[in-house]
Parts: sequence; structure tokens; C-alpha cells
Amino acid sequence: MSKPTSGPFEKTPGWLDWYEGPSKPAFQVPPGSVDAHCHVFGPGGTFPYAPERKYTPCDASREQLFALRDHLGFARNVVVQATCHGADNRAMVDALQAAGGRARGVATVKRGVTDEELQNLHAAGVRGVRFNFVKRLVDFTPRDELMEIASRIHKLGWHVVIYFEAVDLPELWDFFTALPTTVVVDHMGRPDVTQPLDGPEFELFVKFMREHPNVWSKVSCPERLSVSGPQALNGEQNAYRDVVPFARKIVETFPDRVLWGTDWPHPNLKGHMPDDGLLVDFIPHIAPTAELQRKLLVDNPMRLYWPEESAGKA
Repeated sequence: MSKPTSGPFEKTPGWLDWYEGPSKPAFQVPPGSVDAHCHVFGPGGTFPYAPERKYTPCDASREQLFALRDHLGFARNVVVQATCHGADNRAMVDALQAAGGRARGVATVKRGVTDEELQNLHAAGVRGVRFNFVKRLVDFTPRDELMEIASRIHKLGWHVVIYFEAVDLPELWDFFTALPTTVVVDHMGRPDVTQPLDGPEFELFVKFMREHPNVWSKVSCPERLSVSGPQALNGEQNAYRDVVPFARKIVETFPDRVLWGTDWPHPNLKGHMPDDGLLVDFIPHIAPTAELQRKLLVDNPMRLYWPEESAGKA
């Protein structure tokens, strides 16, 4: 059944709605685990989509996000501002305020944001800003504007989340390495998993992390990167198997600087809509030990998003 978009909005033609009734994962995540990359969309009748958006999604409410959190066994969420809402962070902030301390946020802000507005976002639970360099999703923002924003949010102890595609890393390298904050890369910089693991493209990303200890990576979204897809092979559950070597290399090489998230409700997918339970079952393939799983799902996101609690347990 197709999901609605409320208000004066019609979904982008061919839009794939998020999967209702996900399976219960076979893998049980550690207590206190954080889904460190997810979104809310609207509802459009309450939180309108941005006029400059490149797509119009179906609605995906905070209540539906929290129900998924509980179903999958997670304790907390990090809600990342979606490009369909532009720099209007109200839907994301509303989700944070409804979460009772169990969610943090990553906002999108413009150069004109006031100090008071930044302080209000901080009070609501925002701990980062997202810079999107995927050309099909956003319009170009001058780098001096982004650097100014990064300098301002650095004073609040926030970090910068960057979203880009692997082929663009060489031209973005100088800008990324000049950022004054912790830098979190979405989805490993979207590597081409048909290329060799030790090929020049992915090796450049590994070098980026190795030479810059302020750089973290999300090892999420195998459904966006995979060519082999969600099918099991020979009766064995190893969905998205072509992504495993890439994500596992990042987890094992940089175990204290990795995060994982569902990416619910999975915007702009063209081929298939993933079962979120299956995505959780991907985790032990890329973080094969209990220690790596705890770092990926609990210790690292807590240190970045709830440092006051993390420090108390150290």
C-alpha cells in the first residue's frame, strides 16, 4: 500500500516508500546501541517540504521512527536533517524534543543563522551540521560560506557531517582537510564496490582517514552501494555481500571512528527498498567481534553525541 504525503504535496513519480513490517533481526544489538543515521520526513501537512527540494518523499513521522527503533532493539537515534526540508530544521527538532533525551540531531544551516538560533538548536539536542556535496541532491554552496559555518559551530563542540561521492574526493580534499571540527563522512564516501578494495579510489579514502584523525566514517547504507543486492547466496544470509569488504576494512582499521545507521526511511532509492531487519543483520559481517560491535554501535556514537554520559562511564 502506497504511503501518503500530507499537505499540498505529491510524491516524486516512482518514489519508493519505506518498508512496512520489517523482519526482527537475528543479530541482537548490544544494550544502549545507537542508530546514528536516520531521518524524519514531514509530515508535510505539519512541517512543509522546502520549495527548493530536489524530491518529494512520502511522510515518515517521528512516531514511526521510534517504533522502528524499538522493533530493531536500539536505544537511541541520531536524526539527520533531510535535504527535502532544506534548512528548515523544525521536523528534525520536533523529533528530538519528543524523544525524551534519546535522540540527537544533525542540522542544515545557512550563513545567516543567528547565534541565538544555534543555541536553540543545541538546547534541542543538535550536535552537528551536514554539508552535502552530492550534486543531484543540492545546489552548490560557496566553500567560504561553509567554512564560516564550520568555524561558528566548532565553538559549540559540534561536528561537520559531509556527504559526497568517491569520484569527487580529490577535488574536495583540501576543503575537507581544512575543516576545524571533527568530520563525519556519510556512507564511506559512497565507494564504487565494483572496483578493487585496494584500488586507487578506495585507498584514497583510507588515506583520508589515516592521515586525519579527526575524520570518522559511517559504514551504513549497503543498499545504496551494492551491485549484488539483498539476495542470499546458497541459502546463506549474506545480503549486500559485495559491500562487506569495504565496510569491514574501515571498521577494523579505524574501530574508534566508525558509526552505523539504518538511513530510514531510505530516501531516493531506485532499485529496491530494504528490510531494516536485514540491514541490522549486516552488522556482524562488517564488525565480526563483540568488541567491534560495541564500539560501532555504543561507544563511538555515545562519545560523539552524548559525551557527558560517555565521560561519566569512562
